[in-house]
Amino acid sequence: MKSAAPTPGRGTLSYFFPIQFAILAAALSAVPQARGATPWIVVAKDKKSFVREPDGKEFTPWGFNYDHDAKGRLLEDYWEAEWAKVERDFRTMTKLGANVVRIHLQVGKFMESANQANDKALARLAKLLSLAEAEGLYLDLTGLGCYHKKDVPAWYDRLAEKERWDVQARFWAAVSKRCANSPAVFCYDLMNEPAMPGGRVQTGDWLGPPLGDSTFVQFISLDLAGRNRAAVASQWAGQLAAAIREHDKRHLVTIGFLARGYLPDEVVSSLDFISVHLYPETGNVDVTLKALAGFYSLGKPVVIEETFPLKCSMAEFTQFILGSKKHARGWIGFYWGQPPEELRLSNKIGDIMTLGWLEFFQAKGKATQEKPAK
Repeated sequence: MKSAAPTPGRGTLSYFFPIQFAILAAALSAVPQARGATPWIVVAKDKKSFVREPDGKEFTPWGFNYDHDAKGRLLEDYWEAEWAKVERDFRTMTKLGANVVRIHLQVGKFMESANQANDKALARLAKLLSLAEAEGLYLDLTGLGCYHKKDVPAWYDRLAEKERWDVQARFWAAVSKRCANSPAVFCYDLMNEPAMPGGRVQTGDWLGPPLGDSTFVQFISLDLAGRNRAAVASQWAGQLAAAIREHDKRHLVTIGFLARGYLPDEVVSSLDFISVHLYPETGNVDVTLKALAGFYSLGKPVVIEETFPLKCSMAEFTQFILGSKKHARGWIGFYWGQPPEELRLSNKIGDIMTLGWLEFFQAKGKATQEKPAK
C-alpha cells in the first residue's frame, strides 16, 4: 500500500485527459447498476478467472483500496462517528464504476486482548457488509493491519512468534465467523505485504520501514533460527487459512504480495488466488509486466490488488493496464474520499494525479474488464 500524496516527476501535464475521456466518463456514470440478490464469487473452472454463482457469469474485480481518507485517517478512525461519510464514499465508488472495495482492518481495533475480539468493531464490520450489499459492491477484507505504529497494542508486540500467530488466527476466526454468510465478501486477504527475514531481524521490530506516517510491511517471523523460509511461510499461511475455514469454507483467501516479495510455492497452496501490488515506473513498464507474468505462472488467478500512476505518466500507466490484461483478472487502485468534482477545484499536484487516476478508472473500466482478443 502506498501514500495518498505521490511526488510527481517530469511530465505532470500527461496526467490530464483528452476531452473525449471526460465525455465517456460522464456517460458511464449515468448507467444505472442493477440491484438484487448479491451473487457469490468463486474461482472459475479454468483456474484463471472468477465467476458469479449461481449464474456462472464472469466477474472481473475492478475497484479501490479504501484504506484512509484525505486526512490520512484509517477507516476505523472515523467509521463510528462519521458513518454518513462512509455511506457517501461507497455511493461515489459505485458511481465511478467499482465493484470491489478493499478494506484494511487493524489488529488494535479488532482484538481487545490476545484472546478476546472486539465485538463493537465486528458489529461495525457487519454494518459495512450490509452497506456493500446495498451498493452492489464486494469487499476485499485485508486484515492484521499495523499501519499506524501508535495504535499497535504493546501486548501484541511483546508476544513471541507462536503466540503472535495464535492471535492472528483468532483475529481471522472472529472476522470470518461474522462474515461467513454474506455474499458481499470477495475475499479475505491474510495480511498486507508480509515479509520474511533472511535470518534474524536485528531491530527486533515486527514492522518494516515506515512510509510517511504509516507502515505497511510486517514480518511474520523475527528469527528463522535455522528453519527453512518456505516452511515457515507455509506454516503461517496454513494456520491462518485454517482458522478461516473453520467458520467459512466458501469465501476466497489470498495474500497481498509486493512484486519483489517472497512467495514460495508452499504458500500458494493455501490461497485461492494471487494478489500482487504493482506500481509501474517510467521506462520500466515491460519489467513490471514481466513480474506479473511470474505470478501468473503459479497457476492461480491473479489480481493486481494495488496499482496507481505513482511513478509514471498516465500514458505509460495506460500501457501497463492494457498490457496486464494478458495475465491479470482484476485491478484495484485507490480512493481516498475525494470525488472528481472536488479534486478539480484543487491545484495540488497530488490531487491532480489522483484526479487523473479516477478519470481513467471511470472511463476505462468496462473496456479493461473485457478479455483481450486472442
